[in-house]
Amino acid sequence: MRIRLALLSARLLDPGTGAFLPDTALAVADDGRIAALGDDRDIRALAGPGTTVVGLRGAVVTPGLVDGHVHPVSGAELTHGLDLSSCSDVDAVREALAREVRTLGRGDWLFGWGLDPNVFGDRPVEIAPFDAVLDGIPAFLLLFDAHSALASRRALELAGVDGPRTFAQASAEVVCDASGRPTGLLQEDAACELVERVAPRPTAEESRERLAAALRSMAAAGLTGGHVMDANGESLRLYGELDAAGDLALRLRVAPWCQPGTDEDGVRDLITGQGAGGALWRVAGVKLFMDGTIDNGTAWLEKPDCHGESTHAFWPDPEAYTRIIGELHRAGIATATHAIGDAAVRHALDAVEKARAGEGSTVRHRVEHIETVPDDTLRRFADLGVIASMQPTHCCDYTRADHTDNWSRRLGEERASRAWRCRDLVDSGAAVVLGSDWPIAPFPPLGVMAGARHRRPARDLGSPPHGPEQALTALEALRGMTTAAAYAAGEEHEAGRLAPGFRADLTVFADSPLTTPATDLPDLPILLTVLNGRITHRATGI
Repeated sequence: MRIRLALLSARLLDPGTGAFLPDTALAVADDGRIAALGDDRDIRALAGPGTTVVGLRGAVVTPGLVDGHVHPVSGAELTHGLDLSSCSDVDAVREALAREVRTLGRGDWLFGWGLDPNVFGDRPVEIAPFDAVLDGIPAFLLLFDAHSALASRRALELAGVDGPRTFAQASAEVVCDASGRPTGLLQEDAACELVERVAPRPTAEESRERLAAALRSMAAAGLTGGHVMDANGESLRLYGELDAAGDLALRLRVAPWCQPGTDEDGVRDLITGQGAGGALWRVAGVKLFMDGTIDNGTAWLEKPDCHGESTHAFWPDPEAYTRIIGELHRAGIATATHAIGDAAVRHALDAVEKARAGEGSTVRHRVEHIETVPDDTLRRFADLGVIASMQPTHCCDYTRADHTDNWSRRLGEERASRAWRCRDLVDSGAAVVLGSDWPIAPFPPLGVMAGARHRRPARDLGSPPHGPEQALTALEALRGMTTAAAYAAGEEHEAGRLAPGFRADLTVFADSPLTTPATDLPDLPILLTVLNGRITHRATGI
């Protein structure tokens, strides 16, 4: 057996127990799996002429961190433009747009992303405040939730959008004023696509390099894998090309979308497409949407928000969703349902319960986001074996402890106090996997784990936490990106542990992520990232 990699003088941290293993070194075979654990002398003896030997000088090794909800291809595309995420008010947005406009050539489009609806305060979210600076400029400004966007007057004109439209996605909308004139706000993908399809697209080479660069940055942040929640456009081709070239820096599990209006042939295609992939990526699972977002009034709530919105499911006929869940379940395919509002979460759980009735299936379905749920929903996750997929930094960075943010004001005090109930879900017995939902929020996993622990805005850690009683422990946060991610993927027999025969997907920290204070955790250096036994990131001096 040839040894590809040997790590010496390490502290090997088991996320299952939270304790260090007695071993101080590990060896990785050419097949990309852990071959042996032992002391430095034992492992060094296994090394051959072609072995990469790395002395870690007491650094901490864990199973590789996995982002439980990420969009690499769309993220690489959407974040190529003007970053508006740091703008705190309309004036700041206007100034940023004006600076960008000065760099444009004649006819060029302006793309922006990360726009927080809170910048509008009590005013409506619309393009009007930016009409003067965007006069004659085709612009597409994605809101931070990526479920809605603002299009400039020129962009709407080029797209032929001059009034309301009807869509198969029930919550999709070209928002119009009382006279029927579009305000620039486009709700959900179907409406956004009206403008996106007339905007310039990157070349295949540009798309491939942007994706490769994004994945390299993720590896440098300590990620070894991601549960990818889309397969749109050329995603699968891009993954295949990078994998074949040896440039895929993360192990990816990809769930294609199933949208409202999907017919029997479409469902059959989703089923037959399972398992496609390469050495480091594969299609596994199906992603569905039960609602939109609370911030733009397209979530599905049991009681309307304060604007009388968020009253409908994403599917015009929610029972059609239920039938498809049953069909996928019978085919042995795990599903991941975007469900933010309490009614959406309840319906997703009801659908799984109906699919499982009378069957002993071990299919592990998931619900994504779960931003507000009542008490009677919590225990159902564990009872039904449904994975709770959470993105704690959404709570940290887009809501406020005093509930003056858009999300909280829409929900009202009672429901806003039930924000991202990570602690309650863990205590109820649910498996909780953590992720970023990049590009909605930053992808560095240490920031995600830190947010799960401190629940404070990353830009102002001195601010009070939103729902501190829902914080996770350091060990629970680490499990959310290691053992829980492996379990959610049905891979706990080969991932999420440091043991012979398990994948050598590893993250190496300068110190223990369990003893580093939550507010300091994002700055804890990542010294080494290993994917399938190959180094994808190596800090200077290691």
